[in-house]
Amino acid sequence: MGIGPCMLDIAGPTLTVEDEARLRHGLVGGVILFARNYESPPQLAQLTASIHALRSPPLLIAVDHEGGRVQRFIEGFTRIPAMRELGNIWDEHPRRAKHLAQQVGYVLAAELRACGVDFSFTPVLDIDFGISKVIGDRAFHSEPQAIGELAHSLLLGLRQGGMSTVGKHFPGHGYVHADSHLEIPIDERSYTDIELCDLIPFRQMVNYGLTAVMPAHVIYSKVDTYPAGFSKVWLKDILRGELDFNGCIFSDDLSMEGATVAGGILQRAEAALQAGCDMVLVCNQPSLADELLAGLKWDMPATSKARLAHMRGRNHPDTLVQLHEQTGFMKAVHEIAAIGSGTAELPFA
Repeated sequence: MGIGPCMLDIAGPTLTVEDEARLRHGLVGGVILFARNYESPPQLAQLTASIHALRSPPLLIAVDHEGGRVQRFIEGFTRIPAMRELGNIWDEHPRRAKHLAQQVGYVLAAELRACGVDFSFTPVLDIDFGISKVIGDRAFHSEPQAIGELAHSLLLGLRQGGMSTVGKHFPGHGYVHADSHLEIPIDERSYTDIELCDLIPFRQMVNYGLTAVMPAHVIYSKVDTYPAGFSKVWLKDILRGELDFNGCIFSDDLSMEGATVAGGILQRAEAALQAGCDMVLVCNQPSLADELLAGLKWDMPATSKARLAHMRGRNHPDTLVQLHEQTGFMKAVHEIAAIGSGTAELPFA
């Protein structure tokens, strides 16, 4: 059985009978984990092993583990700073900031990989215009060039730790005040304004080898009437065509309020897949997941299967204990711990 186009969540720290039944469905291709699924590193490793054992080829396992406000696994993991902390260092010492960004990416990826997680939905490539209440310090900076440079260094660290990269929220969520989890945001800027600012980090990261992209549940009304995640204009014409992106496209969570403009859950999934998404996410609503699995008809294109195969995690140690015995890793952990304390802003030599 190949993997399908849907990524779902699970109820708790161990698989239930209901979880296993859903995850064995042919339309499922991945699992996204949340804080409720985590108790300790050994428990997480056992959970991911049980998920991977359900299917062949194994399901993808993902998590939103960016740092700062968005870090699902805390106890037993290194605390990852908000990406804005790296931007603050960039303002004084760009070279030091890039070094620390790579160290952050390495530690983030290596710890998750040691516990069997394939990838994290990171980095955030949104620009902080001082407007968005949901982005804020999740953004590296207010300057596109700084974002592109820091995100590239993070990418190098993630790759070093055995993990792919997912840039979000294409083409940029930072200019709208509304939170797409709760509302349907509308960005009324022209395409030229977006292209000359928000698209710069995405274009740079595509050139650097970005593995995947997650579009925003935002309507850019002067470009298309549909949110970016349901828009062939944004995904096929602009992302694939103009930016020449050949990687994987994941929808944002289809249970969010910003996705309801596309209709019911079946209509949302169909619209996202037809617009160009390779995999769609449905989180925190088991009834919607069941409705989707019961009604969706979708044959996975060979291109989508190939793109998703590149999201599998690569080399990693057997346990976090073994990882913490590595000198290079512990050096990176100590450097990360100093971010925000003032000592991290010393000139890098």
